[in-house]
Amino acid sequence: MLTPGLVTGLAVCLAYGLRLGAFRYRREMGNAAYRKVLATKVGNEPPVFVKALAWLFMGALYVCETAGLHLRLANGTPDDVVLWGGVVVMAAGAVIEAVADRQKSAQKAERPDMVATEGLFSIVRCPNCLGEMRFWTGVLLAGATSLAGVGQWAMALIGFVCIIFIMLDGARRMAKGHEERYGENPEYRAYAERTKLIIPFVW
Repeated sequence: MLTPGLVTGLAVCLAYGLRLGAFRYRREMGNAAYRKVLATKVGNEPPVFVKALAWLFMGALYVCETAGLHLRLANGTPDDVVLWGGVVVMAAGAVIEAVADRQKSAQKAERPDMVATEGLFSIVRCPNCLGEMRFWTGVLLAGATSLAGVGQWAMALIGFVCIIFIMLDGARRMAKGHEERYGENPEYRAYAERTKLIIPFVW
């Protein structure tokens, strides 16, 4: 049963995916340096079956990540305050990530020799990952009161844990790359020492 809350949650998911896909396409296709890197890797593409396995794995991961909303529809669970709370958390995460992407693009265009340090980047060094983690936390929360049985909970939690791990690992690898590239820069050093990596006041 499609309820107003579920329709809203699915609409937020769709808007989030379209915005993120469009942003990444524009960034990568409009970036000459990125295209140059792609051109050097043409001969190193993995075999077709490896690509197929990667697509299957990623597809299954996204099914698990959005399981809460899909299972709410399948289980016919009515709207409740937990669903609406999850939708609000999702929307906030999507906005944080969109704003962070825009701020980073603007700051890198102005200063390509330095990481973004203003706006949301003055709060954490990786607000993009923070926004995505918040978004998927909202998805899990939105479906929490609908999940029934070990199988449904396992599906939703596997997707959630995997994406949180991917975001934390991505932030860690980003920080390592920044250290290698900007570690000797006093401005970067001061910024990195005063600004948490991904979670404000924690890490």
